[in-house]
Amino acid sequence: MIKYNLVCNCGKTFESWFSSSTEFDSLIKKNFIKCIYCNSVKIQKTLMAPRLVSKSNKVLKKEKIEKNIKKQLLDFRRYVEKNCKYVGEKFTQEARSIHYDKKTSQGIYGKATPEETSELLEEGIEVATIPWIDKSEN
Repeated sequence: MIKYNLVCNCGKTFESWFSSSTEFDSLIKKNFIKCIYCNSVKIQKTLMAPRLVSKSNKVLKKEKIEKNIKKQLLDFRRYVEKNCKYVGEKFTQEARSIHYDKKTSQGIYGKATPEETSELLEEGIEVATIPWIDKSEN
């Protein structure tokens, strides 16, 4: 399908869709295309800007999405830092203590190796690993 902007002799413009440019040429020769305002058959195509999706547009869109994700992760980091206690390298011990001793906690965050995280999950202790975005990246 192709969309053409059309102009009539009366000066009015309108648009119409065609299956191809060949179809448009055939219909115009047979006087089947008429102005929607005055019913004249003296119609011409006007200049149109084609809708192209270029590689650079895709790159810009990808960069915008990545920037948005980084912003959301940074906002999440700020939320965690404001609302949770940093326990550093003692994260696994603190997580176990909260879980097994039934301690109440507003939440903790810290560092754990992938193996330590896996062990906590196997024990039924809910933990999550999140990308920790550097504050200077935004």
